[in-house]
Amino acid sequence: MREFSAGSYDVAVIGAGHAGIEAALAAARMGKSTLLTTLEKSGVALMPCNPAIGGTAKGHLVREVDALGGQMGLSADEALLQIKMLNRGKGPAVFSLRGQADKALYHDIMLRVLENQKNLDVLYDETTKILVKDGVAHGITTLENGEIEGRAVVIATGVYLNGRTIIGAETKSSGPVGFKNATHLTDNLLSLGIDIRRFKTGTPARIAKDSIDYDEMEVQEGESDIGTFSFMNDGNLYSQMPCWLTYTNEKTHEIIRKNIKRSPLYNGTIHGIGPRYCPSIEDKVMRFPDKTRHQIFVEPEGRDSDLMYIQGMSSSLPKDVQEEMYHSIKGLTHARFIRYAYAIEYDCINPLELSSSLQVKRIKGLYSAGQINGSSGYEEAAAQGLMAGINAALYVDEKPPFTLNRDEAYIGVLIDDLVTKGTNEPYRMMTARAEYRLRLRQDNADLRLTEKGYALGLATEERLKKMQERREEIERIVRLSETVKIKKENGGIFERYEGVQVEKTMPVKEALKHPGITFDVLKEVTNAFSEFSKSALFSAEVMIKYAGYLEKEDAAIRDARRLEEKILPEDIDYNALSGLRIEARQKLSKIRPATLGQASRISGVSPADITVLLIYLKTAK
Repeated sequence: MREFSAGSYDVAVIGAGHAGIEAALAAARMGKSTLLTTLEKSGVALMPCNPAIGGTAKGHLVREVDALGGQMGLSADEALLQIKMLNRGKGPAVFSLRGQADKALYHDIMLRVLENQKNLDVLYDETTKILVKDGVAHGITTLENGEIEGRAVVIATGVYLNGRTIIGAETKSSGPVGFKNATHLTDNLLSLGIDIRRFKTGTPARIAKDSIDYDEMEVQEGESDIGTFSFMNDGNLYSQMPCWLTYTNEKTHEIIRKNIKRSPLYNGTIHGIGPRYCPSIEDKVMRFPDKTRHQIFVEPEGRDSDLMYIQGMSSSLPKDVQEEMYHSIKGLTHARFIRYAYAIEYDCINPLELSSSLQVKRIKGLYSAGQINGSSGYEEAAAQGLMAGINAALYVDEKPPFTLNRDEAYIGVLIDDLVTKGTNEPYRMMTARAEYRLRLRQDNADLRLTEKGYALGLATEERLKKMQERREEIERIVRLSETVKIKKENGGIFERYEGVQVEKTMPVKEALKHPGITFDVLKEVTNAFSEFSKSALFSAEVMIKYAGYLEKEDAAIRDARRLEEKILPEDIDYNALSGLRIEARQKLSKIRPATLGQASRISGVSPADITVLLIYLKTAK
């Protein structure tokens, strides 16, 4: 990274949060001269909410970003305080890594990465305008440095556009954590005809570490033998810090109910739409009156930090109410507040304005990524940022865009959901959103995506070689499982681990199809697989154990791809197709799907409408 010097760039990226960093690094690593603008240095890679990476479905996104050659997984591994695997009781399709990160260290690591990245300049200045001529973006204007040429532009402003923080009756024009907000760009986006919405999110209080009674809580340790986020790291995380679990109680809930009229969420102070899947504590209490308690996790913000993050207690209630309700919780009776919980409202765009490449449909060369697209979460932002940066670089080279289908990656599901279905609330990635989640596991993200990242010039040769070696290792395990046999006299392991009696000799491949039998169990009766890595054994085991289900998913994927392969002309006049219902004409005209498959996923487009489009395509040919 060089300090900014006036000139022209291939790609200009606005915002240095999780989306902006991935976009800028991707473009620079693909050989494009790149400018990254951000309001202030301290906001780079900021974790204004929970200093954690991953979680249900989010861990999949981090692994996919990493497999393509992105940065989040590598930096998260270096900053980890604790890591664990979620959803162990629900099957390997939804296993998800979640790691607690050192907030300050993560920021420092990302700054170091940016500073050492070739082709990348950073400018600490507010971007006020996207320069557009004849429907084509050609640069930006900043508050202090004026016009800067850029052949492609990526907007990744997060929650900073006209940000407003709210605590009870106190409101402040501000970005998260009291940082400066961006007050000029929204008007410019509106003038370009882009649909702007107002969303809301929030964060809990930060409590002094030495004011918490840990003995009154349940300790939550990490796991030391499950690997980390990046496929480039082989080791496990051993030096881990604990987290703690406590609960709200009826007294907590009564305090909230008694003061609910003072909540900005309920008295009209907050106008933005908040996330359904990450509600404030007052929302949880009011929406689920039958629940007598809610889980509260107490998590460190850093190895040397004095702050503890109180996950599950997001709120915008007044300060005096926050103190009363926090003090009613076991372990937090003497809690000393360092920073009060707050809500934040911000401007974002309607993601239906975007194509599958994350390019704004009405403006060539203008891309958008992250929370400005109506999504929530660091991981969703990083995934979009990576894709926007890749496509901005490809646009500069006049190459076709790079997209991922729903059957190829969670990233594909995320982006397709946003640009096809839109969202009326902050969008959160969940495993239930993916139709083919047994195929899209986090353990095989490298096998699915690294070759694609390498072909783009993003994933390194070292990364590709590592993936190929792991693939070969998995294939060797599968082949060996067909020849190594579990002898009849060892059939007792089936009774011990599965509760059934087996009195015959069988290949390992057949044995693994029994639900209770794993490679870990088979170590008791054979050492034939001792040379293989744990990650390769796990991937091979899933492939063997769930082979029948995977074949069914593959058949469903082939059926779905028949619709995806039917391209809809860009200039099709949906209003002229008399067989379409009025709602379908309106939705199709607005979204302008690229394929028949995308059209079939639009809310308001029925199977009958798809039949009309099929007939049209045949007639047009």
